[in-house]
Amino acid sequence: MSENLKQLSNAGVAIWLDDLSRDRLESGTLAELIKSSSVVGVTTNPSIFSAAISGSDKYSADIKSLAAEGKSIGEIVTRLTTDDVRAACDLFLPTFQASNGADGRVSIEVDPELAYDTAATVKRGLELAKIVDRPNLLIKVPATLEGLPAIEELTAEGISVNVTLIFSVDRYEKVMDAYLAGLERRHKAGESLKDVHSVASFFISRIDAEIDKRLDASHPGHELRGAAAIANAHLAYEAFLKVSASPRWATLAAAGANYQRPLWASTGVKDKAYDSTRYVIELVAAHTVNTMPEGTLNEVRAHGVVRGDTITGKFD
Repeated sequence: MSENLKQLSNAGVAIWLDDLSRDRLESGTLAELIKSSSVVGVTTNPSIFSAAISGSDKYSADIKSLAAEGKSIGEIVTRLTTDDVRAACDLFLPTFQASNGADGRVSIEVDPELAYDTAATVKRGLELAKIVDRPNLLIKVPATLEGLPAIEELTAEGISVNVTLIFSVDRYEKVMDAYLAGLERRHKAGESLKDVHSVASFFISRIDAEIDKRLDASHPGHELRGAAAIANAHLAYEAFLKVSASPRWATLAAAGANYQRPLWASTGVKDKAYDSTRYVIELVAAHTVNTMPEGTLNEVRAHGVVRGDTITGKFD
């Protein structure tokens, strides 16, 4: 077991891999990461699956068979991706059971073209949950304004949601409200809350990439270059702590509700001048998830210096 990654896990960070492919599943490399690198979950997105399917011949037989049956491109993609996600869910089932449902999670994203259609997002989320049919699935829903009521509705239906594409603290607060509202509806209806989990995916490196670009254009070499993303995440964690200390949350927690954990996404550095582990090491706190590409995972394994909690108390 990697000592650096073990320390990160012990500090309260759930390590998830931001990648999935049939090659990973069939070669045993994903199983090895679970065994040796403290990996306790997986996130996917359409880009990840596009690269996996186009870059491997392991999907060819299924594609030909499904095409011969007259399946559409969309139906074929759904079949390929949900089969991989189901297999990953099965691989992570022991982790899921050992963590009482918090980890061992595999995410699949609602079709991006539905991001501005609440009803269609809910319908597709329910369809994907039914197709995969595994208790450790997370349905990814974007944090668009139209996505917020979809988050509430899916949560009320008992679907565990990974809210994706969060960039601002203001939108994150609305995401947390949608999750709590869904739990409240579910509790009022007499349904159990204990099996409903959620994460809120706050994008990190993309913020620095955009802010740095603007700083470089107006103030080259400015001291705030590379500071925005981590500071933004710190404020997001502060917002999480405030909600977690609220009477509203206390009522739900007493009824068996689970935290909607902050998830740090896009944690591979875009600017190679930055330390390759900065979006991991500087975002350590209890009840967080860090989903990272394997390259970043390897960098943390090789030279990440885990200093414990690097967020709490840095909100000013």
